[in-house]
Amino acid sequence: MSRTILDVHILQTVPPSNLNRDDTGSPKTAVYGGVLRSRVSSQAWKRATREAFGNLLHPNELGVRTKKVAELLAGRIIALDSVSLKESEALTAAAETITAATGARIEPPKRKTANPAGSGAEGPAPESSYLMFLSARQLDALAELAAEGLAGSGGLKAFFKDKENRARAKEAANSRHSVDIALFGRMVADASDINVDAAAQVAHAISVHAVENESDYYTAVDDRNTDSEPGAGMIGTVDFNSATLYRYAAVDVDRLHHNLGSGLRADQPGTEPVRRAVQAFVEGFVTSIPSGKMNTFANQTLPDAVVVKLRTARPISFVGAFEDPVPLGGRHRSGGHVAGACEKLADHVPGVERAFGAESGTSTWVVRVGDRTAALAGLGTEVGLGELVEAVGEAVVSRLEPRG
Repeated sequence: MSRTILDVHILQTVPPSNLNRDDTGSPKTAVYGGVLRSRVSSQAWKRATREAFGNLLHPNELGVRTKKVAELLAGRIIALDSVSLKESEALTAAAETITAATGARIEPPKRKTANPAGSGAEGPAPESSYLMFLSARQLDALAELAAEGLAGSGGLKAFFKDKENRARAKEAANSRHSVDIALFGRMVADASDINVDAAAQVAHAISVHAVENESDYYTAVDDRNTDSEPGAGMIGTVDFNSATLYRYAAVDVDRLHHNLGSGLRADQPGTEPVRRAVQAFVEGFVTSIPSGKMNTFANQTLPDAVVVKLRTARPISFVGAFEDPVPLGGRHRSGGHVAGACEKLADHVPGVERAFGAESGTSTWVVRVGDRTAALAGLGTEVGLGELVEAVGEAVVSRLEPRG
């Protein structure tokens, strides 16, 4: 059976920066092709992409990943007109509801003694022992269910002792998934049957060339020092590097459609949620950048080139184009790595697709900037970012609609 797979390939130059630190504070690195490369973890760029969704999607289409899920749900319970509870009572009700829905124990953290900010509750608010990822609509449904239970004569404990009500709670937590849950997945340690398999895969970004981390020695002057007090008020170092990165991500559109299916509304086409999710992912992934040390380096760059492919079979990364590090300047030796990286990618892509029969049914779009990226012009239809987002959304819908 034909599949619908979205591949996103990006070349992006980043000046001196420290996007993603290791445990020593240095930029993360990896050895590839026998040389040290700059690396930005997939988790860092997924986080940046999720943050970009805040400007691309309605809050009801997104989720929240937090240990403080009881506080989050308690606020929704209190907001309901049918409920009149103190905050401490709402927190207890929220904890019982989440436990019924997910099996997770929601208890006050042992190491915290202070009350939550602005809370009238006695002691710290109960928390999950791990990050709980729930959509806005799931939280709303759980709040409504808690209100129903609270209105009963036996209270919430009796309400959730009923097998059917527990099943309803689990269903509320396992339907109407948000875009970010559908894309990046969810693990619930205490209820594996409501885990969500991620539709998106994001590779660790690596530089197309060898790098060496450098160190910046800095000083800070005490504004209150007098002339008789020379010297710095603080000194230190921060590590950095600069790189031309190859970034790659893939989206299994069929899996995404499955994950979002229960969130459909009767007044919209069945493909509308997946169209919005795909468009948000493309724009969010392309334009986002991790915020590590951003105030220090202001490395606010956008990609030099983006190649997007919509396939009918498995995802394909083209990182192999850079297994041999890119030399400076490319064929024309004009300096820098962008031109050479584009030439290598332009040579590699058709070769891989011909060798493995991956050209059939594949649509390709290219967004590029400047003469250095000219080698990529022949790979697909040249568009701007806005055109790319619209074209990919329409192409995804056209492939899904024949299947219903």
